[in-house]
Amino acid sequence: MDRLAEYWTKLEDNNVRCDLCPHYCIIPDGRSGICRSRTNHAGTLYATNYAKCTGIAIDPIEKKPLYHFRPGSQILSLGPNSCNLGCYFCQNYQISLLECKTIELSPEALNELVLSNGLKQVAFTYTEPITWFEYIKDFACLANGIDIVLVTNGYVNIEPLEELCSYVKAMNIDIKSASDEFYKRACKGSIEPVIAAIKTVLKRKVHLEITNLIIPTENDAPDDFNRLIEICSGISKDIPIHFSAYHPAYKARIEATEIGIVIEACKIASDKMHFVYAGNIGVSEYISTKCPSCGQTLITRDRLQSELMITGDGSCKYCRSVITGVFA
Repeated sequence: MDRLAEYWTKLEDNNVRCDLCPHYCIIPDGRSGICRSRTNHAGTLYATNYAKCTGIAIDPIEKKPLYHFRPGSQILSLGPNSCNLGCYFCQNYQISLLECKTIELSPEALNELVLSNGLKQVAFTYTEPITWFEYIKDFACLANGIDIVLVTNGYVNIEPLEELCSYVKAMNIDIKSASDEFYKRACKGSIEPVIAAIKTVLKRKVHLEITNLIIPTENDAPDDFNRLIEICSGISKDIPIHFSAYHPAYKARIEATEIGIVIEACKIASDKMHFVYAGNIGVSEYISTKCPSCGQTLITRDRLQSELMITGDGSCKYCRSVITGVFA
């Protein structure tokens, strides 16, 4: 079910250049790019991962994590067998960085699956949805009344991201670190395209939340948190940010993140960001949503169940301040 890829340039000698992400892979005939999902066949680039799915599940929206996009709702989740970064600590490496079995699910079949389960939203997640650009676009063009969510590393060029933003209602972008050196060494990427992606998503008025996976000895020092928060708060203090505990996986042998480090990150972030959350550590003081104006608790969460004190138009029920998110 290969599909002609979008965003690429034909070069001499049957080579092509993929223009989807900042790697700009030069791909010879018969070879694939870094993400393994786009292959050159005789001088033409094809999306060879098209409609090939690693697995499907129905999740609470909070699991993405998205805390300010229809809290308490359910979402159908799926993803491709590919990624355009190479994080040595990848938490989902079996389905993102290694070849694995997939099932074929056409955009039409996906649409039927969402509707038959009585759902109104689908998340492209688990791995890197940007590498599924064509599939997401084709699904979006036929899915009436179904909202699309992306959980992504944000490593994408602006033109294709702009196009995706016209179809997508919400994103969670994973910032690996505030350090470009870390991106280059640990992820085989760079931070600037990710920052540009965050700004673009906000400009296009797509709901945005941010995640940072805390890896001991790598990005867990107070200075690391301060630099990250400086970047995020400089863009918008209203972006919900999630600090998540890491567990050893793939090539990483560093011990798991201690709960106290995640809480420390949240405390540091709370000085400048309005909505700060802790992930992968169970219930904590940083699981509920509080109004940044009056301090009242607006969303209580317990085992991914939510109780809202926010009006349908996104206002605090106590002081009527507008709360960032989609709550209708």
